[in-house]
Amino acid sequence: MSEGASSLTSPSNPRVKGVVRLRDRAERVRTGLTVVDGAREVGRAIAGDVELVEVFVCQPLATGDDARKTLSAVAAAGSTWTEVSQVVLEKLAFGHRVDGIVAVVRPRRRALAELVLPTDPLVAVIEGVEKPGNLGAIVRSADGAGLDAVIAADARTDLFNPNAIRASLGTIFARPVLAEATADVRAWLQARGLRIVTARVDATTDYDEADLTGPLAIVLGSEAEGLTAAWRDPRVTPISIPMHGIADSLNVSIAAAILLYEARRQRGETDG
Repeated sequence: MSEGASSLTSPSNPRVKGVVRLRDRAERVRTGLTVVDGAREVGRAIAGDVELVEVFVCQPLATGDDARKTLSAVAAAGSTWTEVSQVVLEKLAFGHRVDGIVAVVRPRRRALAELVLPTDPLVAVIEGVEKPGNLGAIVRSADGAGLDAVIAADARTDLFNPNAIRASLGTIFARPVLAEATADVRAWLQARGLRIVTARVDATTDYDEADLTGPLAIVLGSEAEGLTAAWRDPRVTPISIPMHGIADSLNVSIAAAILLYEARRQRGETDG
């Protein structure tokens, strides 16, 4: 592709249709590609060292500071972009906020075996997550709290679902985020000496009374089913967030934010 050399004005163009097909999980899995929608999100993807495959820009919309910085980053990465009409951009965009830039990228897929942790790691594990918006929101909180990794155990959504990317504000490219089977995650955590605490509504220890310092993994389950029996073990400490109303639990992304920031508070650190 080359900047300004071509302009796409028809939503029925084959290249546009190819991007739209990436809304389907099977197509993302088959190609290893995904869609990043938004100037800030594309910029963070580039900073996260993804492979840029295509970049589409609607110049009348790409006028903000984020857009200008991202286009500079595209150029610095040795890539260019294709100009598109607003109609085409609206077809390409995965979300409802249209700010001028959409990219097709090949994210880096990480494995547990290659994950290197610091001396005193803090890791989040989310088991059975099925809503990409929840996954993205948890990753955003994990980035804010300075976590060392987010692991999706037995995930029911792909990590780089465009909605997950959007909900994370592109932070999914800034921290190690990976998916593995629950059994492999348990074995990996134990082999590396991380204590495990699990969020459970029936736990008798409140989250702010638990020790969340040291090498630690905080594990949360899906809202629909909670955690599987794999996490019921004498070596695992269940904790709860007190509920004072009629609901018995919080949205998993809200619960994650509370627990991750409590762990950060207890560690007395301001930076991740």
